[in-house]
Amino acid sequence: MKKEDEIKTVVPALRFPEFRGMNEWEENKLNSLCDIINGKCNAQDHVEGGKYPLFDRSATMKYSNDYLYDCEAIIIPGEGVKFVPKYYIGKFNLHQRAYALKDFSCNGRFLFYSMEYYSGLLAIKAVKSTVLSLRLPILQYFLLYIPNNNTEQQKIADCLSSLDDLIEATAQKVEVLKEHKKGLMQRLFPAKGKNVPDLRFPEFRGTSAWEEKRLGDVVEIKGRIGFRGYTTKDVVEQGDGAISLSPTNITDNGNLNFEKSTYISWEKYEESPEIQLKKGYIVLVKTGSSYGKSALVKELPTKTTVNPQIVVLKPKDGINEHFISALISHSMVQRQIKCAVVGGAIPTLSQESISKFDILYPKKTSHKPSEQEKIADCLSSLDELIEATSRKVEIFKEHKKGLMQQLFPRI
Repeated sequence: MKKEDEIKTVVPALRFPEFRGMNEWEENKLNSLCDIINGKCNAQDHVEGGKYPLFDRSATMKYSNDYLYDCEAIIIPGEGVKFVPKYYIGKFNLHQRAYALKDFSCNGRFLFYSMEYYSGLLAIKAVKSTVLSLRLPILQYFLLYIPNNNTEQQKIADCLSSLDDLIEATAQKVEVLKEHKKGLMQRLFPAKGKNVPDLRFPEFRGTSAWEEKRLGDVVEIKGRIGFRGYTTKDVVEQGDGAISLSPTNITDNGNLNFEKSTYISWEKYEESPEIQLKKGYIVLVKTGSSYGKSALVKELPTKTTVNPQIVVLKPKDGINEHFISALISHSMVQRQIKCAVVGGAIPTLSQESISKFDILYPKKTSHKPSEQEKIADCLSSLDELIEATSRKVEIFKEHKKGLMQQLFPRI
């Protein structure tokens, strides 16, 4: 007969060669591996530009001028939807609705990765109210499997830390590239009050100033007509209709992501041919909190239209779609968007106001490629590099996720 106090043991699917055949991992309550403490501060203790990190349930880092602890710690939010931990060494402050794990009897970084891997189980065990809540006993009696060998703990922690360093370095490269693009755009397009950019390709230096036009002069603007809107009865399953693009399909990088899409019936799609998307069109959010966000349509997985929050911009003859897409994301147009938006709870841009935005663009010359095309090619190549580097970040994250599934036993 099995004894009540018998220690449960397991073996992960993947072990480093030197630990294969050694003792199995043993089950432990979290409070036997570390001290678990609550914070004391509240939202008022948050100070802009404070000296010390203030950890709460938010993923956004806050700061305080005081600190409660100076140690190696794992921070876990006490409320929220996800209970993803943070690892920190040094002085920090802690919100009263957050927990810190400290004074470890095992490798601290190993325990951090273990808590990261099993954070989904914490969400399942959390008390369900207005928001999910982690009570102290839930953490205290949370069960984990730990190898007795400290060297094995260290080896796993070092392996995952090196992957995190690679993810972090690659993500930083993405941000550096974005900043480089932002700075380059400021020089490739005329500054406010000027009609010639600071930086021109050699063949265009000394040529005529850029032309001033209205956005409606260079693009055709179309949106969903009110009486052709759709309701939930028009929404269908994937494969039974067309994608209806929403602001959530437009990434902050100005790309389109179709992973989570709404589909509407073919009848509703065919009803509005003027907003059926094609490669080379630009989509612009005109309604809602993400107004002004835009993207160039490069590829479409299936026939696609737009929902009422988005307008379609169709470049006219002689206008390079990559150039005009970059121009819309430039401060030249974004400033005007902020001035033109109306409404309180739901900000809105009218199609008429969009058509009246002042823009500058290079006059046609005999040069091939044109100045528009040169600028577009330059920025497009940078966009491709940013996109490729961003994909690397996601690939590394997926690799880490798969590795952790092998390195940690299933509970």
